[in-house]
Amino acid sequence: MTSVDYSPLDRADISMNSFYPRRNWTATPDGAEDHVVTVKEGLTLSCRYFPVGPASPTILFFYGNGETAADYDGIAPLYNQIGVNFFVADYRGYGRSDGTPAFSDMLSDAHQVLASLRSILAASQYTGPIFVMGRSMGRHAAFELAANAPDSLGGLIIESGRPTLGQFSHGLDSGQAKSLEAAYQDKVRSINMPVLVIHGEMDTLAPVQDAVRMYQEFSSQDKHLLTVPGAGHNDLLYIGVNEYFSAIRDFVFA
Repeated sequence: MTSVDYSPLDRADISMNSFYPRRNWTATPDGAEDHVVTVKEGLTLSCRYFPVGPASPTILFFYGNGETAADYDGIAPLYNQIGVNFFVADYRGYGRSDGTPAFSDMLSDAHQVLASLRSILAASQYTGPIFVMGRSMGRHAAFELAANAPDSLGGLIIESGRPTLGQFSHGLDSGQAKSLEAAYQDKVRSINMPVLVIHGEMDTLAPVQDAVRMYQEFSSQDKHLLTVPGAGHNDLLYIGVNEYFSAIRDFVFA
């Protein structure tokens, strides 16, 4: 992919409309592991890992803008129950990570997190494939890896996402916003690996029509779409929990 300069999106007046960093951490749950990923000298990200087995697939998870890794303490066991190792990373300024979040850092940090996860798995002789998953804002990090590190991944899962910069383009002049949006959507369309899209039909923050268009425009020939009736943006997992995890299980074990 052609490199795109997203630094205009790092302006504080733009980031404050999209990032909602929270300092939040909990005691390590039984069976889980806590890790830190160094993304630059003196700056680390907090991560939590829920392993289940050395031959199992691993999901690298990037969450929505108001969440943290520790918020997934109660959800991660559901991934383990379908036989999936689950690794969730905090962004800068979230959880107990250092720094302040910014769009371009979120993208570059995703590569560092993936490299660290691969090292962690190798050290424990875990041999299953890695899938990257982005929920809502987490789609940006997931798209970045799917477009630029495809050889390291078995597939991409997008939940409650859409193929746009969303609020990150608000505040730019119209010409700059249009140019960056076009480049971003080209990146999304270029993704050519197995893809699963999960979306709520009643989502008012990311309309389901956008998710369907995203699904249709992916270059991949191996793509799957699950829409959940009655589900919105933040209750999708709970309303469609059985369909949600069945779709993920079938996708990563295909």
